[in-house]
Formats: sequence, C-alpha cells, structure tokens
Amino acid sequence: MKKSSLAFLVLLVVGVLSACGSDEGSASSDVKKELTIGATIPYSDMLEKAVKPILEEKGYTVTITEFTDYIQPNIALVNGSLDANLFQHKVYMDAFAKENNMELSSVITVPTAPIGIYSTKYKSLDEIQDGSVVALANDPTNLSRGLTVLKENGLIEFSEDVDPLRASEKDVTSNPKNLEFQPIEAAQLPRALESVDLAAINGNFAISAGLDLTTALVLDKMPADIVNRVVVQTKNVDEEYVQDIKDAVESEEFKKVIEEEFQGFHRPEWMK
Repeated sequence: MKKSSLAFLVLLVVGVLSACGSDEGSASSDVKKELTIGATIPYSDMLEKAVKPILEEKGYTVTITEFTDYIQPNIALVNGSLDANLFQHKVYMDAFAKENNMELSSVITVPTAPIGIYSTKYKSLDEIQDGSVVALANDPTNLSRGLTVLKENGLIEFSEDVDPLRASEKDVTSNPKNLEFQPIEAAQLPRALESVDLAAINGNFAISAGLDLTTALVLDKMPADIVNRVVVQTKNVDEEYVQDIKDAVESEEFKKVIEEEFQGFHRPEWMK
C-alpha cells in the first residue's frame, strides 16, 4: 500500500508540474509577435524607417501596410487586419469612431506633416494680390485648418465665436484681399497648384507629390488635437505590443531618423 501511495504521489506531482509547464507555454504563446501596422504616406515611410527596425530588435515580425485613403485604415483596424494604424489626428479619430460605433484609442502622437500654403506664383505672403484664388481641401477638418493658416497670417478673420477646428468659408468675417476660395478634394490639391494662385495642401499629399515642406510660404502651427497619432482598438490598449510600439516611438533611434529624414514636420510637445 505504501509503495502504491508513493507511486501515486509521484505521478500526481509530475502531472501538476507538467500542467504548470503547459500553462506557461500557453501564456508565452499568447504574446503577440507578428504585427501589421497600417499608414498613409509619409507615415508608412516613418514606420518603415524609424519604428519597424526597433520592434524587430524586440523580436517582432512587422508588416507595414500602405493606404491611400482615410477610411480603410480604421475599418481594417477594427476587423483585425491591422494591429495599429498611423494616419489620423484626434479630431478625426473621435468623429470617425462615433459615426461608425468604434472604440479607438490614441497610443502616442508623432511628428506630423503640417498643412502648408504653397504657390508657384508668389514667393511670400506679402506678394499676394487682390482677388487671388486659394484652393482648399473640401472636407470639414482640413478646410478649417487651411482657413486657420490664412487667419493666423493675417489674410482673413473669423467671428470670435467660431471654433477654429470647424470653420468654413461662411465664417470668414474679414477678407481684405478678396481671396476667392476654391474647395476641392484634398488629394487633388497638389495637381491644382498650377491652376490657382495659392493652395493649402496637406503635408502627406504635398510629400506624395514631391513638394518639399520647407518650400511652403507658411506652415500650419498645428494644435495638439490635429497632431497625428498611433491608434489601436481600445480593447487592446494595454497589450504588450502596444507599449512596445510606444517605446519605439519614444526612443532615441526614432528621434534621430526624424531629424535626418523628416524635416519640416511639426513635432508633438513630448518631443520638444
């Protein structure tokens, strides 16, 4: 009986240890090590050059997926095709999430290509003539940003009760140079530059079209809510890979790449 009891006890201990080992292996296998991150240009380049190498050093396999619109990256994030994305600011994220019943969370802000006022006709704002045509993005957020750049540089005025993040042409109360506003699709603004006097062009579309951000007559100062950010589903915000993405963006290696290859980008407050 004693020998049987001892044998049973040995088997029981071995079984428990095996189960513990199995649980540890299961927990270890649950740590996500394959990441797919979506972005628009130039943020896809930023991820490839300044984030992906750091994550790979941590043992991740990283795929950067490039998008050409502002809708699919969030849809792909929520359906699980992406683990994170980088293309949007807080105002857009909140509005899109509310409209589409999504739970999205910001992880960290990144250097952002600002809207700039570009011209092939004028070399400075002082040269702008009466009646000049200004092309602006026709979506509400970027339209207001373009108008705000003009306002901040003394070309137009809004009424005091207007939210500068939601302003439209109708809110312009003073227009001394009688500027003519021509809203068009944001992606078409670089192409329209040759047919108008001025254009307020989003940084990503300017870069895609080969424009140098430093050649803009003036660049957007960018409030915090308009700075682009890494975004994940809210349910995943505490996952280890999310913290590792944040750590990669906060690293010295990331800052070095930004200094060398992303000149003219507006830096978020945490980088200053």
